[in-house]
Amino acid sequence: MNSADLEKGLAKDEPPKDEGGRRVGVPSTALFTDQYELTMLRAALRAGTAERRSVFEVFTRRLPEGRRYGVVAGTGRVLDAVENFRFDEDVLGFLRERGIVDGETLDWLAGYRFRGDIWGYREGEVYFPGSPILRVEGSFAECVLLETVILSILNHDSAIAAAASRMSAAAGGRPLIEMGARRTHELAAVAASRAAYVGGFDTTSDLAAGFRYGIPTVGTSAHAFTLLHDDERDAFQAQVDALGSGTTLLVDTYDVAEAVRTAVDVAGPELGAVRIDSGDLLLVAHRVRQQLDELGAVNTRIVVTSDLDEYAIASLAAAPVDAYGVGTQLVTGSGNPTCSMVYKLVARAHSGDAGAPLHAVAKKAVGGKTSIGGRKWAARRVDAEGYAEAEVVGTGPVPADLLDRQLLVELVKGGEVVAREPLDAVRDRHVEARAALPMSAIQLSRGEPVIPTVYM
Repeated sequence: MNSADLEKGLAKDEPPKDEGGRRVGVPSTALFTDQYELTMLRAALRAGTAERRSVFEVFTRRLPEGRRYGVVAGTGRVLDAVENFRFDEDVLGFLRERGIVDGETLDWLAGYRFRGDIWGYREGEVYFPGSPILRVEGSFAECVLLETVILSILNHDSAIAAAASRMSAAAGGRPLIEMGARRTHELAAVAASRAAYVGGFDTTSDLAAGFRYGIPTVGTSAHAFTLLHDDERDAFQAQVDALGSGTTLLVDTYDVAEAVRTAVDVAGPELGAVRIDSGDLLLVAHRVRQQLDELGAVNTRIVVTSDLDEYAIASLAAAPVDAYGVGTQLVTGSGNPTCSMVYKLVARAHSGDAGAPLHAVAKKAVGGKTSIGGRKWAARRVDAEGYAEAEVVGTGPVPADLLDRQLLVELVKGGEVVAREPLDAVRDRHVEARAALPMSAIQLSRGEPVIPTVYM
């Protein structure tokens, strides 16, 4: 990677749409669902209840053990998925051949477009147990079909963003490079890069993520490039000849001290950066920094990689490290690859009439799986200094002192997306949201959610 790339941003452009209005690169999402959603639809159509006005909400009952806050990520991808939830002839043919639904249901699906409303927390915002992260309103039929695809996106992306946020806080402003594509599914890797960027990472090694989302990309060479050449000097010379002296040279293939001497000899004191991928990173970083300074390469940066997580990053806070590259632990949520979000029906009417009153509904169960019925609002109460002190969730009128602190915004109105935004705006929002939490939010030690959830 060129060291200048570590802080370079790229303009984010909206992906183009085809003549049908669908976003290029986003396939039909109609089968990103579980079969029971279609069989429920089939039964509801027959029973005459499919058009009943309904409200579904996405929330989690608890944060991963020891975590202080969650991060909302994937909202932009949810909006894409809802737009592209269409049943074309191939999809309908598959359902017909399998006998999953009957002719009446197939006819209904052929004309499916989500025409309801969606409200939700802004992407990049933080959340807590019970937060109504997303509220989907419309007929039962059109809302129930979206359960799996919405949960799939939000559970994955929010888990990655939460891990990224913790790593970003631990890095203390030093740049972070996402490099986990080889540690997960190829499509999940692209989503993970996006979520990591939301959570505070600066760049990605994954070109598909750069292409689709405009995330800055970086990368230079692996150990294979050094091993390809007869010696380390030949490898470094070839890289510098091709990429310039501002490149990053990998110095731990053989002997680190010898490699650093060779790197500076080849590239000169203007060498952009060196990368260390093994060993005692704290000790090696100090030795390399001293050696670089003695060789006159005082501006050459040090990048460290090697199975880092937020704890390893924090342990390097006193080391002369300029950037971190993180792979496996990031794309697996640093031990928590899902957020356990659920999608529950919380209110419904007796008809599809817009004016029909909504009635709260909720599952009654033991074992921690209970939920609270009713169409909810959420607001964040702050203290006199402006720091969050409680997540307030309610079903009745919003108290006057919380009217300007409400968290849900309209994302989709009458089936049309009304709140799509640039990824950089989402990333900036997360920085602001995290900064508004009590200081203990960024502690890596295990603890309870940093603020309580209060129900009204």
